[in-house]
Amino acid sequence: MKKFLQNFIHCGLLGWCLEIIFTAFSAFRRRDLRLPGTTSLWMFPIYGLMALFAPICRLLKNRSVWFRGTVYTALIFAGEFVTGIWLNRHKLCPWNYERARWNLNKVVRLDYAPFWFLTGLLYERLLRGNDETLRPD
Repeated sequence: MKKFLQNFIHCGLLGWCLEIIFTAFSAFRRRDLRLPGTTSLWMFPIYGLMALFAPICRLLKNRSVWFRGTVYTALIFAGEFVTGIWLNRHKLCPWNYERARWNLNKVVRLDYAPFWFLTGLLYERLLRGNDETLRPD
């Protein structure tokens, strides 16, 4: 449980940081040099749930990077969909992709697949690194 909690906190913090950087980059593309990066408190536990990927990362460790990244992308899409639908039902969802061409129910953007592919591999590295550091000598 201690390892899961540590992974949850690390995953939540990494997700927050990535989201702030991603939204700041979007501002840069709009030529807003203030680079306001934004996120929501709701996103911390959502990104924290990536800690559930730890056993999946161990299972996939001998598979190709393309296979692992694709699995992570599909799982992230599923998590984004479930949490987005739940948050929308409670009028709490901090994101809305209704203007995006490739959206699913306003909560998933299929054109973000390359970003989620890379993000999944980054989380894998974080989680597998935590496995190594948490193993008793």
